[in-house]
Amino acid sequence: MEIHVELSTRRKAFSRAPNPAHPEFESAEPNTLTDPVVLALPGTLPVLNRGAVEMAALAGLALGCEVAEVSYWDRKSYFYPDLPKAYQISQLDRPICGPGVLEVPPMDEGGFIDFEADPVRVRITRAHLEEDAGKLLHGDGSYSLVDLNRAGVPLLEIVSEPDMHSAAEAVAYARLVRLICKSIGITGGVMQRGHMRFEPNINCRLHLSDGTEVLTPIVEMKNLNSFRSLRLAIESEIRDQPGRWLEAGEVHGPWMKSTRGWDDDRQCSVLQRSKEEALDYRYMPEPDVPPVVMDAKWMSDIRGRLGELPLERMRRYRRACGLNAREAQQLGESNAASALFDQTRRLALELGVDESDANHHAATLILRSVTKAANERGVSLGSLNLDAPRLASLVAMRSRGQLNAQNADRVVSMMCFSNDPPGAIAEREGLMQVSDSGQLGAWCDAVLADFAPIVEQIRGGKTSAIGRLIGEVMRLSGGSADAQAVRRILVNKIGG
Repeated sequence: MEIHVELSTRRKAFSRAPNPAHPEFESAEPNTLTDPVVLALPGTLPVLNRGAVEMAALAGLALGCEVAEVSYWDRKSYFYPDLPKAYQISQLDRPICGPGVLEVPPMDEGGFIDFEADPVRVRITRAHLEEDAGKLLHGDGSYSLVDLNRAGVPLLEIVSEPDMHSAAEAVAYARLVRLICKSIGITGGVMQRGHMRFEPNINCRLHLSDGTEVLTPIVEMKNLNSFRSLRLAIESEIRDQPGRWLEAGEVHGPWMKSTRGWDDDRQCSVLQRSKEEALDYRYMPEPDVPPVVMDAKWMSDIRGRLGELPLERMRRYRRACGLNAREAQQLGESNAASALFDQTRRLALELGVDESDANHHAATLILRSVTKAANERGVSLGSLNLDAPRLASLVAMRSRGQLNAQNADRVVSMMCFSNDPPGAIAEREGLMQVSDSGQLGAWCDAVLADFAPIVEQIRGGKTSAIGRLIGEVMRLSGGSADAQAVRRILVNKIGG
């Protein structure tokens, strides 16, 4: 599989034109992010973007690849309307990132990881840096429009060996690469904007009735920008290639490769063209861009930016914090969420909270209440007016039984608009949990009197109906009653 990652530098790969893959310029009008270099005007020369090189090297380290001390540039020649120079500056024999191996854990269709199953070992051949082409927008069949905003965007192309044998394995690999690239901050990873595009190369080994084997020609599926499309396109090829072989008898070999596009509406692939081989691109050394030489100091600086990778975080949360697989994954996928969790649990421990309670309540608050607050406001988690010290205080209140889960959620929402401590907010709003047995008993008596038929159902054996009574007590108390204490009191009173 080839995975194309648009790097989120502010400027393009070989010019000072703004990069649409950077959040600052993502909404630019067509053909406004160009300059004489992008337009290939006579006399212009490319100048390499150092930041793009550092991002490529960082990705190589995160993906387990070797990073070359010296890498070179090449011209890949082809004519297309969205490529003004008629060649692309790329890397052929000496890319920035060489061989590597990525251990890919199995995932279900929702992307949740099975940490207990054996990972698939995917070898990465290379990851090379190049410039992206522009974009063609086709009209009603009589015309096409060209947008050169994307032309020159720094593009990291990650190429794997054929180590995946199903759509599920390929999608898991794609998900993990995207997660890593987002985590290390080299791309926004928004696939609807084209930040990442997947191009699986698929063929089948057919076992014939006479005992012989044939390989079908390789099909490259172009520019898939969703995990759903990736899965459906691969499954379609695995299903259709044997039939094509029966019709045409074509087998894998030189100049037999083709490219196909995926039609999401019709759920089928469409032949685009025969695929060029390397010789067809007339590669030549790029004379205008010098080699990249990475000395030990530069490499050390880049390595220092790597930090803890998502899978490492998830495994730490499961091993050291006792979180379940989904909690560990949801926290580990987000740099902001994981940093907030680590700080909150540490401060909660300093406040004397039991370690198990600190881990559990911190994870629950962040994954439910804090995430909910961010989603409701349409902002990132890190943009909320929430900090670890105040969340740690809230964790301590939850651990002491001073707040139930529902009211803790309400306090988090109010904290977004106030700098007050959570205890002050809870007191002011009357959200502190009531554990006084006299008050709880009075609420329970009132509910038992109003819902006598349900009481008789419970006495008759329908014990699950007690949940209705607990809910009524919670409503009567404005959510401030201790639900566990309420259950105990109701059980005693009904049993009596």
